[in-house]
Amino acid sequence: MTQGGPAEHAALPRRGLILAACMMATFMVAIESSIVGTALPTIVAELGGFRLFSWVFAASLLAQAVTVPIYGRLADLYGRKRVFFAGAAVFLVGSILSGCAWGMVPLVLFRAVQGLGAGALQPIAYTIAADIYTPAERARVQGWLSGVFGVAGVFGPALGAFLVEHGSWRAVFWINVPIGIAAIAMLARLLPEQAETRRHQIDYLGSALLMLGAGAVMVALVQFRSLDSVTLALLAGGGLLALGVLVVHERRAPEPMVPLALWGRRIIAVGNLGALTIGAIMMGPIAFLPTYVQGAMGYGPAAAGSVIAAMSISWAFASVAAGRLMVRTSYRRAAQVGAVMLVAGSAVLIALEPARGPLWAGTGAFLIGIGMGYCNTAFVVSVQASVAWRERGVATSSVLFMRTVGQSLGAALFGALFNFGLYGRIGEVGDAVDRLMEPTLRRSLDAVEIARLVEAIGDSLHGVYLIVGVLSVIALVLPLWMPSGFGPRQQVAPPTPEAESSR
Repeated sequence: MTQGGPAEHAALPRRGLILAACMMATFMVAIESSIVGTALPTIVAELGGFRLFSWVFAASLLAQAVTVPIYGRLADLYGRKRVFFAGAAVFLVGSILSGCAWGMVPLVLFRAVQGLGAGALQPIAYTIAADIYTPAERARVQGWLSGVFGVAGVFGPALGAFLVEHGSWRAVFWINVPIGIAAIAMLARLLPEQAETRRHQIDYLGSALLMLGAGAVMVALVQFRSLDSVTLALLAGGGLLALGVLVVHERRAPEPMVPLALWGRRIIAVGNLGALTIGAIMMGPIAFLPTYVQGAMGYGPAAAGSVIAAMSISWAFASVAAGRLMVRTSYRRAAQVGAVMLVAGSAVLIALEPARGPLWAGTGAFLIGIGMGYCNTAFVVSVQASVAWRERGVATSSVLFMRTVGQSLGAALFGALFNFGLYGRIGEVGDAVDRLMEPTLRRSLDAVEIARLVEAIGDSLHGVYLIVGVLSVIALVLPLWMPSGFGPRQQVAPPTPEAESSR
């Protein structure tokens, strides 16, 4: 028996259906960013509150980030299924409430509830897949799970655009409800589990310090234009202090929420830093390209969704291709190929102008999607391959955690840059910006005002993609610290729990 999990792989005849349920759970998390990003300009046009634009993403991602390690600990204590069910239930409640939001502030709060539940879905899905597949099969399965983000991104923008144009933006939050119910039912019926109760010390203090520190810093980044200097200094200083205390605390905690000791290993450090970097990079196109296509170019939600779909399609295929390349070469080579694509895609987006149209924007997104597919798969699989059985769960969780933190920081940083550039150029005209996002309301603005707003949005997003380019160069450098010959052909099957316990 695996620890708290199903029987060995050969004795589990319906593991393909269990994997399908895990992929559905991953799909729910993956589709959120793309479908909400496509619908967000319309949401802002109806609800207003353009200044909270970035927090629609950041609130969910921050809540998800701080709960991922906690759910992992609880899954060891109480079993995968019960913890998954609890997290999925919270996520679905948050989804229903988000669709009922009557303003941007309630929407941000309900998105945070979604994030509190989403923290359980992806890491436990990955853990279940690792439980039921052999080490030789795990790399292939990981490619499929990574590809889910691409597939979700293909359906997300198209579905979001369809719902916005032919129904209501509220449905983009409700679409996950039937998927979540189906995943819960499949795992309840198909996944056998005998939970083993063991003594653990859940690192609640570490979770609180991370939430306090990261939350304070993100508020300072996103709202610095509207805060006085004293409040800004208190937020930034207090947040950094909390993060510093977190580092000290995690070094002493018996079972730290953030396993800093693993960072002493080169492959673990590269994988986590890589995950942090690409997590931030992906928020550049997902969160802001729809705004550019609709606000600066004047196209509708369908065109904005098609641009993000280009990224998602290439991500899905690149995830599968990355697995094949790693078998023939190494983890480092796959990560390098992906990073080159990230740099190329960033260069295209830096050169983006309204007159070049959605095809140019889609090309940049397509290249970044290829880079994400290669890099994401290479970083996760290399970390999993570098640790023994007893460390694989915490190592995998650390990568997912850092990627989520990267998404949170990326949303906050890019939102701050965008707001700073936009309001620095056009001042307090948030209502005009809201109307610019919706094609029907755009007609109420005169040509001079539209030209001024388009120029401001274009210049502000240019700064965002310059930072994306810098992060892409960092992603290109990081794989150089990976061992050149380390790949699936060079690794051996990690020891089983029984072999480890006999040492």
